[in-house]
Amino acid sequence: MKKTNSSANNELKQQLELITSHWLIISLSLVIAVSLAYSYLRYETYQYNASATIKIQDDTQSQKLPSLEDITGKGLFANGSNKILDEIEVIQSRTLIENVVKDLNLNIKYYTQGQIKELEIYNNPPLKLNFFAHDSIIHNVDTTLFIKIISPSKYLMFKDDGKSLIDRDESHGDPYNFGDKIKTGFGDVIIVPNIGKYAPIIGSNLRVSIVPVRKVVDDYQKRIAVSTETGSSVVKLELKDNIPERAIDILNNLINEYNNDVIADKESVIEITSDFINNRLQVVSKELNEVDFTAEQLQKKNKLTALGSQANLYLESERITEDRINSTTNTIQLIDYLKEEIKEKHKSSDLLPANIIEDPAILQVTRTHNELVAQRESILKNSSEINPTVINLDNQINALKDNLENTLESLKKTNELTLNSLSREGARIRGQLYSAPTRERQFRDIERQQGIKESLFLYLLQQREESAISLGMFSPKAKIIDHGYSSFLPVSPNKMLTYLGAILFGLAVPIGSIYLLNLLDNKIHNKEDLIKILDIPYIGDIPKTSKKNKIVKQIDYSPKAEAFRILRSNIDFMLSGNSGYSKKLFITSTTAQEGKSHTSTNLAMSISYSEKSVLLIEADVRIPKIMAYLNKSEKIEKGLSDFIIDKSIKPQDIVVHNKENPFIDIIPSGTLPPNPSELLMSDRVGELFEYFDKIYDYIIVDTSAVGLVSDTLLISKYADMFIYVVSANNIDKRQLVHVARPLYEKKRLPNMTLLLNGVKTGSEGYGYGYGNNPQKQKKGLFRK
Repeated sequence: MKKTNSSANNELKQQLELITSHWLIISLSLVIAVSLAYSYLRYETYQYNASATIKIQDDTQSQKLPSLEDITGKGLFANGSNKILDEIEVIQSRTLIENVVKDLNLNIKYYTQGQIKELEIYNNPPLKLNFFAHDSIIHNVDTTLFIKIISPSKYLMFKDDGKSLIDRDESHGDPYNFGDKIKTGFGDVIIVPNIGKYAPIIGSNLRVSIVPVRKVVDDYQKRIAVSTETGSSVVKLELKDNIPERAIDILNNLINEYNNDVIADKESVIEITSDFINNRLQVVSKELNEVDFTAEQLQKKNKLTALGSQANLYLESERITEDRINSTTNTIQLIDYLKEEIKEKHKSSDLLPANIIEDPAILQVTRTHNELVAQRESILKNSSEINPTVINLDNQINALKDNLENTLESLKKTNELTLNSLSREGARIRGQLYSAPTRERQFRDIERQQGIKESLFLYLLQQREESAISLGMFSPKAKIIDHGYSSFLPVSPNKMLTYLGAILFGLAVPIGSIYLLNLLDNKIHNKEDLIKILDIPYIGDIPKTSKKNKIVKQIDYSPKAEAFRILRSNIDFMLSGNSGYSKKLFITSTTAQEGKSHTSTNLAMSISYSEKSVLLIEADVRIPKIMAYLNKSEKIEKGLSDFIIDKSIKPQDIVVHNKENPFIDIIPSGTLPPNPSELLMSDRVGELFEYFDKIYDYIIVDTSAVGLVSDTLLISKYADMFIYVVSANNIDKRQLVHVARPLYEKKRLPNMTLLLNGVKTGSEGYGYGYGNNPQKQKKGLFRK
């Protein structure tokens, strides 16, 4: 269990080291991501949120107190929740939003164009367009005007060909003066500049976009959100727009349009009632004039000038009877007038005059009828007459009309019976006055008619005044709780989330790529990669250095020199029990270009610096490189291949002495043979090793790559140790598994060890060097 945890910890540590080793790439990616986020936020169009809150008032709520069941059930306004939803539909209707768009001229937008993006101007645009065409034409125009200001009084206008003003040639523009009449496909237009600090800037590029009103209405109808809580009459309106001031104006105007629409519905009922009263006043006034004229003529003819003195002749009972006759007669006439109105108003959308007949049943039916008509008209703004709700309302309206006609007919019959009874009672009383002169009775009849007409005339005047007063006393249905408001802080794009996303993206991409590439990577990079796949003794590693310093020097404090000193110590430790005279070290690798010749040469030089005699044999007769490493440019006449082929050549004849270093000698590869493998199978190879075994302390042999040819295997029996060079960041793990592992397991290479070459210092945790370099000039006070 501990081993598993340790392995997991090591794996995690390696992953962290891998990631931190690429800190420069990660930092660069992070900087790029944050820069892109900054550019996005710099040039993106911000969206701002504006909101307003209103309360839908219901006139019927004040007529009765809610019951305890209503309050504790679904809420105080639960029964009216459907009405609130209907009012929300009205608020979001195309009719109201279209009125707002037209009032604010939202179909005309002004933009100032920059090098990268354009900025929309809502308040105080630098230009204003005056149209000669009718609004119905302008509201359907879809075009764009491109304008470049060239002076305080002149400008250029360009055609809409899909290009921005920045990409246009001024010679292609049409010059105009401000105030000139411009002919367009939708009528003449005059462009006038703004004044003061809002005047157009010379050289600025402006774009004026004219969009059909219906498109703007469709856009805002989707974007205006209206919401409410269940059982609540409070409604919240929200709108997101790139200009917060415009969003505030739209919400405020929409609320005003809704209130005006509701008031207009209520005023329509009053107007119908007023028209009805005015028509009846004309008729009654005419009749009253005729009665007055008849009374005047009768008084003149019969000389009845002292009628005031005869008032005591009327009995109190006669007065009461006459008053009741007058009231009953008025009611009958009003019933007839209202019945005629019902017959004339034969449509479901016609409103009926209210408060004409003081009868509770008729007042209730008339009020209900007008409310249903208003509700029907409100629904028709967003629907059609085939809507089931509209059809249901039509049926209810027709039923109420029938009910009203029956009620009026019944009320008329009742009043007629009362009038007949009162007339008989009046006749009985007048019969008691038989002694009165005939002329007085005639005048009395006319006076009675005059009183009836005058009473009806005064009643109608009173009703007309009440209607006129009511016309200006209607309160808005939407009580404004909060006017349109915006915090003027953008809601999108969110800066914090954008930068956070950029940071996460900037980290995730390089880290994910590094992890994925590492997951798919089959190369050997460090010691851990090597010992995971091969259970072969690990003798050391050589750091990667500059190509200029190929060979280590005697006084050398470089990481490479230290690495070869450590390698030399490890070799001595592993071969401490060697029974032979010399220590024969064979250097090989899987493929070419892994650094075995470089390792052979530097290992030989490092050992020679310890004053041990070293013989360096260039056994890779196919591609020899040792002499090139040692800068031995002189032509070598004899070498290893020549010794093997020509038996007359003695071993000492092919040895090349190093003049700079007396402790190292070299046997070059010699002439390139046509059959290297067969050549190395010769017994002369064994004679060579046997001869030099007692002369040198170390014999280092640079052999061929075992993964390519079999040359090395043919001479492997002469080795005391094989140093198998593995090139870091170059060799594939699968090659090592297929080549190196079988050689070790089958013991084809004696005393086989692994040497990792070309390791990056620092990044993989490797480091060499200790102490001060005596060759470096000391700085400071004690400098010599």
